[in-house]
Amino acid sequence: MSYEILSTIESPADVKALSDEQLTELCAEIREKLIDVISVNGGHLSSNLGTVELTVALHKVFDCPRDSVVFDVGHQSYTHKMLTGRYDRIGTIRREGGLSGFPKRSESEYDAFNAGHASTSISAALGIAKAKQLTGDPSYTVAIIGDGSLTGGLAYEGLNNAGQHKKNFIVILNDNRMSISRNVGAMARYLSLIRMQPWYRRLKRGTERALSKVPLLGKPVSELLKRSKSKVKHVMYRHTIFDKLGLSYYGPVDGHNMEDLINALNTVKQSKDPALLHVVTKKGKGYKYAEDDSASYHGIGSFNVDTGEPISSKENFSAVFGRKLCELAGADSRVCAVTAAMRTGTGLQDFVKLYKDRFFDVGIAEEHAVTFSAGLALSGMLPVFAVYSTFLQRSYDQLIHDASMQKAHLVLAIDRAGVVGEDGETHQGLFDVSMLNVVPNTTVYSPCYFDGLQNALTAALFEDEGLVAVRYPRGGEGEKPEDYSRENINYELYGDRDAKLLLITYGRLFSEAVAAREILKEQGIDLCILKLCRIKPIDERAVKLASSFKTIRFFEEGMRSGSVAERFRDLLDEANYGGTYKVTAVENTYVQHASVKSTLKTLGLDAESMAERIKKDIEVSA
Repeated sequence: MSYEILSTIESPADVKALSDEQLTELCAEIREKLIDVISVNGGHLSSNLGTVELTVALHKVFDCPRDSVVFDVGHQSYTHKMLTGRYDRIGTIRREGGLSGFPKRSESEYDAFNAGHASTSISAALGIAKAKQLTGDPSYTVAIIGDGSLTGGLAYEGLNNAGQHKKNFIVILNDNRMSISRNVGAMARYLSLIRMQPWYRRLKRGTERALSKVPLLGKPVSELLKRSKSKVKHVMYRHTIFDKLGLSYYGPVDGHNMEDLINALNTVKQSKDPALLHVVTKKGKGYKYAEDDSASYHGIGSFNVDTGEPISSKENFSAVFGRKLCELAGADSRVCAVTAAMRTGTGLQDFVKLYKDRFFDVGIAEEHAVTFSAGLALSGMLPVFAVYSTFLQRSYDQLIHDASMQKAHLVLAIDRAGVVGEDGETHQGLFDVSMLNVVPNTTVYSPCYFDGLQNALTAALFEDEGLVAVRYPRGGEGEKPEDYSRENINYELYGDRDAKLLLITYGRLFSEAVAAREILKEQGIDLCILKLCRIKPIDERAVKLASSFKTIRFFEEGMRSGSVAERFRDLLDEANYGGTYKVTAVENTYVQHASVKSTLKTLGLDAESMAERIKKDIEVSA
């Protein structure tokens, strides 16, 4: 496709100059470009295809960046990027040094607020709107939030405060699954068509102004009309929760009809109150495979455009976890699975089919998920909360207050632990270890291989007590040495026990450490590896073994502050260790998007970097 119109868009001003026919063609070109780029780079396909017309209409009606647009999650912002001067770089999205897959203020003045996690847009946009109000800025602030994000409590906290704001604050509800259609029926759609017409709003305002000038009777009649309309709305329109919270509700509007969208957006701009515009869209719009199975194409790696098939589909930790949990649930009716809107991503799609009564998808509500699971646990069930490491961050208070403090036997299956790659800084799983390391009554496993994951999950459910976490990386397992047997879920030594140098690590970095050992072996350097699997609490016997080595180098795929390496250092000090101890971990920074392989190298955590650092240590000490 030549992208004749899209290639000429350098800013939203160019969108404003397009005719209706050109806008339609622009949307078609954008969809083609999205499919073309994401099929190569991977990314969020379904959500972006579903919001093309909405994003184009936004830039047609509003004056960005003077008007602020805040995306919730931000995974649907690819079209926004192409329309705001980044079309020529869209091919670099999610690539090292290229565009981020999410809004990023450092990337463009058109990105009003960084995003990556759900339910933040309303609160963020309200803060921006309040700042504008305080400084006398009359521009608009728009929050775009999906119906999925409305399952998160933060969204309602924002809505609860938004109704107190004055005009020029707009929430756009991108409803791509029609989850609230029961609250608005055919009459609501009929009334919305009337309310959207400019002549109706002009007539309403004119009538109110005219009545206000009539002595004595004018104001009472005007109030009577308002109350009458409210009564009609309450009976026929069922008066939405948004109206009750102080936002004027508009909609629903067809999110793929450009004319309706533009009219609706122009209408809500005139609202004297904060407004909510309900837009109905279809995820995956314009690509049959994504329309038929939007969940599988929500976040996808590279794929064949003609067949829709992924380029790579090897076995991964999520699938292994899901199968093992089904096996354990089949053997014990107390085992339950809990997820925060990530059943497919965490490998639970078979569990819900086999054990529907023991499967709980709580929506994007990680805080609720932990407290709910604690309630299950304290009532005799064995709950497993499957969650991405980055999203577990949202439930820290609940982990301490509701789970650990009560010694609730709750298992956390922490997926995407460690570096996740192209999704970047908002999704890296680098904080969970430091978070959990300071929480009492907590056990943490970090296996390297599939068998270790399965054994750790079994132990977590049936052997350990209190809060137990089993963390594992995105994707498949690393290389396993030919002379390596089954993974010990506590600790084990691998290599030359008589060596003077010990490398300590855990998780998938063990595979990198084994490769580093081979590199050093070729250079005549002997190395032993202490592989931890249970990283909290650390077995005292592992510390005793380590203390017999002259030099120790700890490599950790996580934040250095609060790390396992720091705790190990403390234990060595208590054992009066007198040798050399050095740590390589993620320092005080956020890790940007790039491939996992490249990121590990940048952090000094790949095999070559390990070998190089160890060799330098030896040269310095010689």
